[in-house]
Amino acid sequence: MKAMGKITIGFVAAALLIVGCAGEGAKSAQKEVVKPSISEESLGLRKTDLYTESTTVGDKTAYGTAQATTSTRIKRAFQDAPPMIPHDTVGMLPIKTGDNSCVGCHMPEVAPAMGATPIPVSHFTDFRPRAKIVNGVAVDTVNNYKNETKIVKGDHLQNARFNCSACHAPQSQGKLVVENTFEPVFTTKDGADKSTWNEKKYTDSLNTVGAASFVTEGDLANKNSKAGTLGGAAH
Repeated sequence: MKAMGKITIGFVAAALLIVGCAGEGAKSAQKEVVKPSISEESLGLRKTDLYTESTTVGDKTAYGTAQATTSTRIKRAFQDAPPMIPHDTVGMLPIKTGDNSCVGCHMPEVAPAMGATPIPVSHFTDFRPRAKIVNGVAVDTVNNYKNETKIVKGDHLQNARFNCSACHAPQSQGKLVVENTFEPVFTTKDGADKSTWNEKKYTDSLNTVGAASFVTEGDLANKNSKAGTLGGAAH
């Protein structure tokens, strides 16, 4: 009995010791404070804390102030990228139907004399499909079976290209918040300064033109066939 009593007392003492240690560990965990490893100022590009909205401002935008014909052209960002506007645009924007100051210098017939970038042939080309309404239904105005195309090159600036500032914009000379490491690869030697659009390139990659894509007599003979070249396979 004495032995059993000693064993029981030993178990009780051990249990009390374990409970006591656990309690001290819990108290230590409650007192421990996790210190922040990242400051609020380093969370974004603004470099200020999250509570100073009234005093946090972005870098000042500084557009070029050189007058047209005296400015230096800005290299294109990539092949055939819309050129940036290097000169002052005060008084030129917004562009309106009856007031487009850009064409005074950039039309192809005057651009060389003005030292300006000429408007490319693509801006004089109508790429938009033409249709007419017949009995409330839109009907195509071209006959694909006669190898007609919807692309029409004209001699006036297309309405889709009339608003120059939709693609072309002045460039700010301010300091970049993040360094730009992009390196363009141009497909032509003068790609940084000149567009590659020419008299035929705007149709080179279209399926509606070219000897290989013309509708042939064989195509016409099979146009109503379920497995014909024009109708596609019937599945």
